[in-house]
Amino acid sequence: MAYKRKEIDNIEGLLKDGKKKFVRYDEGAAMYSMGQHTFEQFAKEAGAVYHVKRIVLVNTDIIDEYLENFRDV
Repeated sequence: MAYKRKEIDNIEGLLKDGKKKFVRYDEGAAMYSMGQHTFEQFAKEAGAVYHVKRIVLVNTDIIDEYLENFRDV
């Protein structure tokens, strides 16, 4: 049987720069205001995907650098 997750109080205080370094696909899509499928494609193209057992994590630092390449000057 699965266990109940423990809620962490004051999570913002524990995060560096106020954001997570690794997120799941659904969290990242919400964070970057795009659809989940589009975020998955960007993450794979950027090489920011990490598979940890059955969990897929995306490095937001790599995504940020990758998205900067699309900036209009």
